[in-house]
Amino acid sequence: MKRLILAAVLAAGLAPGMVTPAFAVNPDEVLPDPRQEERAREVSKELRCLVCQNQSIDDSNADLARDLRVIVRERIKKGESNEQVLQYVTDRYGDYVLLKPPFKATTLLLWAGPFVILAFGALGTVVYLRNRRAAGGVSGDTAPLTEDERRRLDALLRKDGI
Repeated sequence: MKRLILAAVLAAGLAPGMVTPAFAVNPDEVLPDPRQEERAREVSKELRCLVCQNQSIDDSNADLARDLRVIVRERIKKGESNEQVLQYVTDRYGDYVLLKPPFKATTLLLWAGPFVILAFGALGTVVYLRNRRAAGGVSGDTAPLTEDERRRLDALLRKDGI
């Protein structure tokens, strides 16, 4: 019976359409104007929580994320555009605060880094395999056994019962 209840709870939690996104926006943060609130949510989804680092401020419960959500909403209430709000936050915290940072000289390492690491990994693999082949570890060029080596191998295999 316990297994049946557990299975029902898991199925209900994993059913498509039943999963709702977890927003961390507190009720006291919500703007009275639905259009402004929607804009605030859009902007918040583009900003990285500097504490969590892999979540937007819209999804994070961290205090700093809450502070950033409040700043976003204040700027939107003042009538600023989404771009102006993003620019204000970026000016204060740098491009790192953006979940999708722009491609420019200061973010070049961020964008090119994974490709550089991949290239070094591929180069290291090629060098390793060449050295291994040169050392005779893997090669299709091994000489066949001489007649004397074959007799000794057969004798060893018979002795061990193989």
